Amino acid sequence: MIVVGMGEALWDVLPEGKKIGGAPANFAFHVSQQGLESYAISAIGNDELGDEIIEVFDKKELNYSLPSVDYPTGTVQVTLDSEGVPCYDIKENVAWDNIPFTDELKRMALRTRAICFGSLAQRSAVSRATILKYVETVPEAEGQLKIFDINLRQQFYTKEVITESLKRCNVLKINDEELVILSRLYGYPGIDLEDKCWILLAKYNLKMLILTCGTNGSYVFTPGEVSFQPTPKVKVADTVGAGDSFTATFCTSLLKGKPVAVAHKLAVEVSAYVCTQSGAMPELPPTLKDKLV
Repeated sequence: MIVVGMGEALWDVLPEGKKIGGAPANFAFHVSQQGLESYAISAIGNDELGDEIIEVFDKKELNYSLPSVDYPTGTVQVTLDSEGVPCYDIKENVAWDNIPFTDELKRMALRTRAICFGSLAQRSAVSRATILKYVETVPEAEGQLKIFDINLRQQFYTKEVITESLKRCNVLKINDEELVILSRLYGYPGIDLEDKCWILLAKYNLKMLILTCGTNGSYVFTPGEVSFQPTPKVKVADTVGAGDSFTATFCTSLLKGKPVAVAHKLAVEVSAYVCTQSGAMPELPPTLKDKLV
């Protein structure tokens, strides 16, 4: 059984140069660091940037399904504010907008134990159809995780995309700012954040809802309990990929049989470490890896 991050694979063009990125690829990389077989599923162009993505994934020993399509490999211009928080300019009409659903993907879906997908790669009809078909093809089984890491970016989302994804996932990961946007879309104004989480959990019959609140900590809501973890104070290099490492660690820990509260604590520790490093895919130190066994 495999764990899959599906959607955008691209280059984050940062002030100091370009780094490999895309939330699904970041997720798959951090799962692989923690000992489970993971795959990044996306598409690349027939170009030098696409070749370089393959080289980086091979070097990082990350499994992938990256068909070449007749569109340029994706790039994102990333600028950082004074606190290291990224702002994104995401190029359109690129390879990851055109991920084809192939026989290979169908075979992968049938042996997928957990998948993480977002809203960004669903901005185009082609990739949206592929992602939703993949999620629907993943067998329903005990412990199966279908994680919708909503990841709202710029104007690249609609209520329809969010609703269809919520219907197909069993875990929602969202931050406090995104929850406010959802509240406006779905008409939950004047309700506090916690009650909004309970509403979404019940309405879409979710196993879990993960709410991250930046420096104000994070929560995991399940029908039976709420887990809270404060955000550690660290010297931030940048926050690129930190949320993806959180999701990967939480998912991997659950698949290894750890309780929700333990998985949550480990996810916070890993994401705090990633914040101290530049770029989305730093190697975890042995001291941290030992905790994740």
